[in-house]
Amino acid sequence: MRTRWLLPAVAMGLVWAGSLGADLKRAQAEPNLEKRSQLAMDNAMAAYQAARSAYDKGDNPQTEAAIAEIEESVDLADTSLRQTGKDPRKSSKWFKRAEMETRDLVRKLQSFQDSMGFDDRPMLDKVKARVQQVHDDLLLGIMEGKHK
Repeated sequence: MRTRWLLPAVAMGLVWAGSLGADLKRAQAEPNLEKRSQLAMDNAMAAYQAARSAYDKGDNPQTEAAIAEIEESVDLADTSLRQTGKDPRKSSKWFKRAEMETRDLVRKLQSFQDSMGFDDRPMLDKVKARVQQVHDDLLLGIMEGKHK
């Protein structure tokens, strides 16, 4: 009886992993820049889960694709928030949300890297540094405000 449910679950997992790029396209199509940043961060978290899952299965090409998706999503979120032209200190709702999510993502990426084999760890270095940079910029913007 369990085998009947296993095949659809595996198929749904493959469909879900393949739909990550589609979710980023949906985020790019969002006209509201603040909502776009949130959709991009949601996609980054989904891509993180896909990367972990692919790595656990030993699928390094799929892991690398998901890692690239994380970086692309975080970049989209950062760019979208910058394009709003709003002062992060005065209207901090979306900026703070993105700051907290990038902080959480950096922690998850560090944990993921620690659990990886020694030879595989460098594949996360670039994305981890980029997410940390976006986090630091967001935090600085919230704390410092817009330059005059």
